[in-house]
Amino acid sequence: MSSPEHELLIRGLTAADLDRVTEIGKTLSQAPHWPRWVYEAVLAPSSPRRLALVAEVAETGTIAGFAVAGILAPEAELESIAVTVEAQRQGVGRRLFSALAGELRLAGVRDVVLEVRASNGAALGFYGSLGFGETGRRTRYYADPIEDAVLMGLRLR
Repeated sequence: MSSPEHELLIRGLTAADLDRVTEIGKTLSQAPHWPRWVYEAVLAPSSPRRLALVAEVAETGTIAGFAVAGILAPEAELESIAVTVEAQRQGVGRRLFSALAGELRLAGVRDVVLEVRASNGAALGFYGSLGFGETGRRTRYYADPIEDAVLMGLRLR
């Protein structure tokens, strides 16, 4: 993906996407490095309600990013949003979140919460640009390295 003009298809995660989504998560230092079975569980109908979307480059069919949210209406937790290094800063994350927010509204969600490492300035800036505000902190929440989690929230309109 070389420019934001590439057409993106935002769609639900499928079993065929699992290898690529797992790979993307593992290659990004700030993304959760979940094993494949965690993404498989997202697709399981018996698991707690979760919504997972992928951003696919229409021309190539390549997955450029994904987002996962857990839903317990009227609240949802943005568990992960990750975009490949090649596709970063091209609006992919913003498009993913916009589509996710639309789906969450349809599911009766009014508020979205998340947590992010205090040292992850890029993510804090990105979430702030989406309208999230800091709601609190969890001291020493993360390990390796030990650091605080910044809690953020957004009221969907």
